[in-house]
Amino acid sequence: MSAQGRPGRDAADAGGTRYRPVLTHNARPATFDVEAVDENGQRRDVSIAGEHPLTIYVDKQELLTLMTLGAAPEALTIGYLRNQRLVNDIRDIVAVQVDWDTESVAVKTRGGLADLAEKTAKRTKTSGCGQGTVFGDLMAEIDDVKLPPGATLTRDALYALLERVRLHETIYKQAGAVHGCALASNDGDASEILMFVEDVGRHNAVDAIAGQMWLDGIDGGDKIFYTTGRLTSEMVIKAAQMGIPFLVSRSGLTQMGYEIAQKVGMTMIGRATNRHFLLFTGAERFRG
Repeated sequence: MSAQGRPGRDAADAGGTRYRPVLTHNARPATFDVEAVDENGQRRDVSIAGEHPLTIYVDKQELLTLMTLGAAPEALTIGYLRNQRLVNDIRDIVAVQVDWDTESVAVKTRGGLADLAEKTAKRTKTSGCGQGTVFGDLMAEIDDVKLPPGATLTRDALYALLERVRLHETIYKQAGAVHGCALASNDGDASEILMFVEDVGRHNAVDAIAGQMWLDGIDGGDKIFYTTGRLTSEMVIKAAQMGIPFLVSRSGLTQMGYEIAQKVGMTMIGRATNRHFLLFTGAERFRG
């Protein structure tokens, strides 16, 4: 996963040095080769996507187990804690250590997480693959989300993004069985992919991007978020929490996702492939 963008100011010291927790860099191979027999009875070596359990421990307390491709486990863990509203500042995280021998990731925080038991007491089963659980109230704090009011998206920038996604080399093209998410720039009539993450579930992919944005101090206000998966309430909430005003998917959306996008003033575009799309919400931001 590659990333670039404008550094934020929230986690930088007076000298401009960005704070980063102590991290392992312990990605797993994205694909594995297995033997299969095709319709003609011929044996073939085929690439399949990896899938690994990863149990998150926060200050030695078990939180939950995610099923993941394992391509960006540290960013995934940080983004999960961010999007679940369990950590409010990257500087509260001291270290994130991934150990695949024990299929676990140990997170050390600065002073512990306040009210962790209370925050994790309520669990909501979601429609997401690869994750399936969120803590607390899905709608908590959504009224406080403020997306940049002056942000706009042009048709040309949307088409540029869709073309770049189409040409992007992906695990999906090689092995299938994964979802992809991209963070893209929004520069007038142009758009460049800044990060592209694939995982067994689209929620894992969006969390990994959220974690990397936090690590690199990237602001979401002038960005576009793209996903191959459907736009559910949780996907919309996560994009809104990341401050991203434009959410694009090649898939469809749910009623609750639609209603939340309307509530926060997000521009949500679905069924977007080639030069076809459906603009569902936030038409006032779109310049055709």
